[in-house]
Amino acid sequence: MLFAVLAGFVFAAGLRFWGRYLREGKAIWATALPLGLFLWFVSLLPRVSRGTVIAESWEWAPSFDVALSFRADGLGLMFALIITGIGTLVFWYTSEYLKGHPSLDRFYAYLSIFMGSMLGLVLSDNIIALFLFWELTSISSFFLIGFKNEDKASGKAALTALAITGMGGLMLLAGAVLIGAAAGGNSIQGIIDSGQRLQEHPWYGIILLLIFGAAFTKSAQFPFHFWLPGAMKAPTPVSTYLHSATMVKAGVYLLLRLSPVLGGHDYWHLPLTIIGAVTMLYGGLNLLFRTDLKSILAYSTVSALGVMVWLIGIGTEAAILAALVFVLAHALYKAPLFLVTGIIDHAAGTRDVTRLSGLRKVLGPVALAGGLAALANAGIPPTFGFVGKDLIYEATLHSGEWSVWLTAAGVLTGILLFYGGFIVGVKPFAGALPDSLSGVRMLNAAHWVPPLIAASLGLIFGLFPGLAGHALIEPALKGLMPGADAHLALWHGFNTVLLLSSITIGGGAMLYFLFRPSEKKEAFVDGLERISPMGLAERFGRGVERLSSWITHLLQNGYLRKYILVILVFTIVIVGYSLFSGVDISVDFSRMTELVGYEIALLAIMFVSIFLTVFTGSRLTAVAALGVTGYALCLLFVFYSAPDLAMTQFTIDTLTVILFVLVLFRLPRYKNLSKPPARYRDGVVALAFGSLITLLALAVLNESMTPEISRFYAENAYTLAKGKNIVNVILVDFRGADTLVEISVLTIAAIGVYSLLKLQPTND
Repeated sequence: MLFAVLAGFVFAAGLRFWGRYLREGKAIWATALPLGLFLWFVSLLPRVSRGTVIAESWEWAPSFDVALSFRADGLGLMFALIITGIGTLVFWYTSEYLKGHPSLDRFYAYLSIFMGSMLGLVLSDNIIALFLFWELTSISSFFLIGFKNEDKASGKAALTALAITGMGGLMLLAGAVLIGAAAGGNSIQGIIDSGQRLQEHPWYGIILLLIFGAAFTKSAQFPFHFWLPGAMKAPTPVSTYLHSATMVKAGVYLLLRLSPVLGGHDYWHLPLTIIGAVTMLYGGLNLLFRTDLKSILAYSTVSALGVMVWLIGIGTEAAILAALVFVLAHALYKAPLFLVTGIIDHAAGTRDVTRLSGLRKVLGPVALAGGLAALANAGIPPTFGFVGKDLIYEATLHSGEWSVWLTAAGVLTGILLFYGGFIVGVKPFAGALPDSLSGVRMLNAAHWVPPLIAASLGLIFGLFPGLAGHALIEPALKGLMPGADAHLALWHGFNTVLLLSSITIGGGAMLYFLFRPSEKKEAFVDGLERISPMGLAERFGRGVERLSSWITHLLQNGYLRKYILVILVFTIVIVGYSLFSGVDISVDFSRMTELVGYEIALLAIMFVSIFLTVFTGSRLTAVAALGVTGYALCLLFVFYSAPDLAMTQFTIDTLTVILFVLVLFRLPRYKNLSKPPARYRDGVVALAFGSLITLLALAVLNESMTPEISRFYAENAYTLAKGKNIVNVILVDFRGADTLVEISVLTIAAIGVYSLLKLQPTND
């Protein structure tokens, strides 16, 4: 599995050397990557369907309990098959959709990194590793959404998506750390096996809040949903892969994965049910007023994601079964709808649904794919969407005292989703072909075969639901609820569920024929954006930007002396408060050795040198006096048996004096550039800071010496770190995390410098 996860990253790195072959018309061969992975995961189905769990692990940072542990159980394998299966169709579709694009190799690199990140996310058995892959999906999606980097709208959409999902990533990191600490380990399976320990822990409420924040931002739940419609600025393959079938379901996957250990409590069920219900209705109502096909699909995706979270919130066996079926059904009908939208945009040059009709006459196979996907989206038999919709109603009818309201919300959402699917998958192909579209011609098969395959699978799984039920759904369900039954069937007889399905189909059909989207209706809804979550978030962002600008101009004013003054005053206040509020600074002078003559002489030399440095009117005198102070300090190090520090200090002081002399000796004498009050202020700050450092040194003398620490380093420096210099070993090995952070900072700085050097100036 490690190879399967890393294959996308290796492929992306290889494109640096042979990416030109993709640009030269051989992009179809890139499809071999997701196809090969898909077939390999298919080969695991027989073992996993029998209850076998395939696990692999490689140590990474054992001291932090972080390992590259992967676990292919029913849930992980189902998501892996969706990722690689839809990925195969998207890679194939892209080879024709972006044919001839000068950055096609870069696009495939981003897609491959994203696919590898998603596979790592759904297969990880270590919650910290899961977080790392989670963040990689956010970063790779940022590049994919902003692929049209010359378009400002695409850049803004990418930044919005990164900001929202990045915020959720930070919450996931905090939640993962707390979960690992509370459960006693970072293994996800170990966390699940811990039983009720997490729910009984005092951090349970905080953990839920953090996990909900991560899931809601990633899976576009209200009020964080607005990044998803904005991300429709991305090319169609990105919208298909990220925003219908894979990335947006990462939050749903996280909730499903952790439901056995975090679920079962009102704190879990109520927020998920409420937020899911609000999201699915909000998204469904919004799609009514949109005229752009991708915008309609975006809001229908928001609504569908709300349905998934809503079902997880209900939490019964029937609801989890319905959620799993809906995850698969949604991928099989939403992906082809997005792909069909891209074909229409390519062929007709517009995505405005009010201008599209009659395209079945020139895009027959595309119309077939769109029609099949729309039928599954609407839940019309014999599609797999019908099976999923029946399971949803079955779950709500047996959900307890709120069953009536939950069922009503489900029916209303089903009607709205019916409308959205038919508007996208049927409306552009029905009716007469207008003169404005008479020039539309059939496109290459690589455009329409991928959506037709996905839509056909939705029909096949509907006719033979046992295929998906036995191989995919049942292992996933039993992994979450051992002993649960996942028997799927197309027909359950004449019952209440069938009645509700009929109401949904009838209501959706009436809405489709009676309600027509228009620019006027869309303009009305756009006028409400000011009070929408997106509008409020944008105003909040502008407020933060103005506040940050004011603070920056106040503090970062271009004067180094003011920067140092602010830093020193802040340090004096914060450290001084901590020092005087709880630290014993009394000193037992009887424990100190008496001053000897050479120490007194050195201190006198240092005092005179400092006095000259501060009050002389000559730069060269100040530099020389400063050097004398440094050399006197070197002698103190020598007297107290620290020759290495003395040599370092000597070298630095010598170089400093030489450099200062070379730079300053040609400059004129000092000028009084400050007024006496400013100098008095600076003197007071300097004395206060010096006194603070003195008090800190005295406080350190009161701290008890712990020989155990010294003994540990002395005993283990060579055996563990293979170094005889204990100080070096402490700095390099035992403080390796500090070194890692420093290396990371230098690496980021180097990348930034390299990027600036690569910029080519323009003549504009």
